[in-house]
Amino acid sequence: MTSAVRILGVLSLLVWLNPQMAWARSESANLRVMTFNTLYGGTKRGQPLAQTAQVILKAQADVVGLQEVGDNAEKLAELLGWHFVRHDWSAILTRYEIVEALTDGVRVRLDSGHEVYVFNVHLRPYPYQPYQLLGIPYKDAPFIQTEADAIAGAEEARGQQVANLLAQIATLPDADVPVLVTGDFNEPSHLDWTAVAARSGRHPIKVAYPSSRAMAAAGFTDAWRALFPDEMEKPGFTWTPVSKPDDPEEHHDRIDFIYFRGGQVDLHEVKIVGENQENADIVVSPYPSDHRAVVASLSLRGPLPSVEVAGEDRK
Repeated sequence: MTSAVRILGVLSLLVWLNPQMAWARSESANLRVMTFNTLYGGTKRGQPLAQTAQVILKAQADVVGLQEVGDNAEKLAELLGWHFVRHDWSAILTRYEIVEALTDGVRVRLDSGHEVYVFNVHLRPYPYQPYQLLGIPYKDAPFIQTEADAIAGAEEARGQQVANLLAQIATLPDADVPVLVTGDFNEPSHLDWTAVAARSGRHPIKVAYPSSRAMAAAGFTDAWRALFPDEMEKPGFTWTPVSKPDDPEEHHDRIDFIYFRGGQVDLHEVKIVGENQENADIVVSPYPSDHRAVVASLSLRGPLPSVEVAGEDRK
């Protein structure tokens, strides 16, 4: 009997004796991640909180970054029977184990043993550059006309928040663990406000918005645009289901994002969750929020983070 055969025989015996042993191996695990601004706790539009839970369940999400959930984070987690961590008026809910809570995120362990970092943000809504460029009054924000003005205003409004997020992510101890970012960025993407979109009249001008550019520079991929690179064919509007597209006091746009980073992440599907079939892939009616949600189906590849041998955890 060769040495290799003897080793395989020993390993087989150990697995037979202890079927709960977890071996570091290259397998994939599926994960559905969602971003969802619930609108002031999920009941602002007169729907019970159970309707917000229904949006999550119908999306078949495994982990959800929630914005504007506030005091209802715990109640929503109880309705779902999930774990949660609240960050001010935002929260992250998941049916999986939360192994670590971070300033704006969590570290989640899937049933397969794979782990993933999930961060969730709700960036400052004011001043809102699309309104400024279109002459739509919003609080006391001045109107602007140029791309440079829009970039400067967006940077002043949200630049530090994005910098703080990326600084947190830069300090993560395990570079092999994938990172996901969900959020209501309250700012469009440079991948949407293109010269093509401006020439079509969809947006007033081209704007290379800084928050999405910062995420791209940090190595993050915009899940929606990764699968649907044509901004004209697939606008993916998340703002807003409560007004008509031709409302002169509104501008429909994509401001809710799922970003991912990591060489061992595969993206399979991205869908919009909303009020009707015309504007969403997954429909929930009545819809309880003023933001459509986004859900992405991913798979995580690569070795598990630890090997359990005879009851010991070996890093």
